[in-house]
Amino acid sequence: MELWEYTALELGGLIQKGEVSPTQAARAALDRMGAEQDRNNAFVTCLDGEAVLAQAADVEKRLAAGEKLSPLAGVPMALKDNICTKGVRTTCASKILGDFTPPYDATAAEKLKAAGGVLLGKLNMDEFAMGSTSETSFYGPTRNPWDLDHAPGGSSGGAAAAVAAGECWYAIGSDTGGSIRQPASYCGVTGLKPTYGSVSRYGLIAYASSLDQLGPLARSADDCAAVLELMAGKDRRDGTSLDTGWGSLTESLTGDLRGLRVGLPADCFGEGLDQEVRASVLAAADVLKARGATVEEFSFPMMKYVVPTYYIIAAAEASSNLSRFDGVKYGWRAEGYEDLTDLYEKTRTQGFGAEVKRRILLGTFVLSAGYYDAYYKKALQVKALIKKAYDEAFEKYDLLLTPVAPTTAPRLGESLGDPLKMYLSDIYTVPLNLAGLPGLSMPCGFDGQGLPIGAQLIGPALGEAKVLNAAHAFQLDTNYHRQSPARKEAQAK
Repeated sequence: MELWEYTALELGGLIQKGEVSPTQAARAALDRMGAEQDRNNAFVTCLDGEAVLAQAADVEKRLAAGEKLSPLAGVPMALKDNICTKGVRTTCASKILGDFTPPYDATAAEKLKAAGGVLLGKLNMDEFAMGSTSETSFYGPTRNPWDLDHAPGGSSGGAAAAVAAGECWYAIGSDTGGSIRQPASYCGVTGLKPTYGSVSRYGLIAYASSLDQLGPLARSADDCAAVLELMAGKDRRDGTSLDTGWGSLTESLTGDLRGLRVGLPADCFGEGLDQEVRASVLAAADVLKARGATVEEFSFPMMKYVVPTYYIIAAAEASSNLSRFDGVKYGWRAEGYEDLTDLYEKTRTQGFGAEVKRRILLGTFVLSAGYYDAYYKKALQVKALIKKAYDEAFEKYDLLLTPVAPTTAPRLGESLGDPLKMYLSDIYTVPLNLAGLPGLSMPCGFDGQGLPIGAQLIGPALGEAKVLNAAHAFQLDTNYHRQSPARKEAQAK
């Protein structure tokens, strides 16, 4: 068994026992990146091999000195390219931040470094996290390791592709409307969006501040639990962060689902859902049943409102957040401008890609005089109703189970020409961001083309322990999360 085939916790266990050194793990990761990067373009920035090995050597010294580190100490990992890293370029996959090197670490990066994480590089994504396919990156699209002619999902497509291809053992992505869970589903890995506020957003370059959340992608639910434990908690630099009160998430993974009540929202299994996806998710429900859970269908009519509500709120916040990128203080600046207004116009026109400009314009429109009440204010009111609907559902059920996406991974190029189709691919994921709830994507099957299918487990606020335990129980009885893509070359275009 090659090192890249182990889960993060399995590799961490080998390191703790002294059977594998952090340096050996780092060399294995570098070798794997060298073999896969040109094929899938999962990374925007790959750290120099010497820099990676220096990190690994430092962890070895700390372990040898008897320092008590995390179970993931020495395990190589990577971060989405919208997470600030001191001294390492952070571009948001955009031309406008192509030369931006932060002078500080994001809190999540800081915590992982302190726990003995070995950073391999920064992962490709949709520009400013605005997209569902990882094709809007200024640095070229990421390809799905299961079929290089297909998209890996987005916006954390590089994170999902890198984990699926074995280039890193876990990755940190961001999720504003499904950007961890959807690519996890498309790439056959496990991805968790935690409760809003459970992980500090300090150092995450904002898309929509009320919706953004950091979370892990890895092979298994127990890996995700271990990574989340390292990142979570109150941070004085993020006023929205929470004391979670979880205790040990990994110790709560018993696999016992007796007495667990699982609801299936009927509105998530109707029109527009691919039949192979539907069958695989319902089969996952049967596995949970066999483990002792009760599963019941119920009505959730709020689903019809989630996509327009999400895109109004997200675009509005994006238009405000991205106003700081104007070519004055940092980032790329256009040349040949006549005055300050011309500088702004040329820098933003040339520096942002088409999808980012589309969402900025939409957001500016819904916030403008005469339209604020009709669109943005109304969307906020509907957001509150969506949260209320979930609260009512969780009075009856412990967890909900839905598909992650209506289909498996689309072919590259399919979604870019039809933005509405791309937006609708998020229909099952965006409501959790609106409600601030935890959601996990776990591999649950494959379609006729051999592309992965994911099922989504949803919990109440701060219900991560229940979500992770249910996913862990499912993975005890299945091996979808253990399967890796075969090497398959992209078709010539």
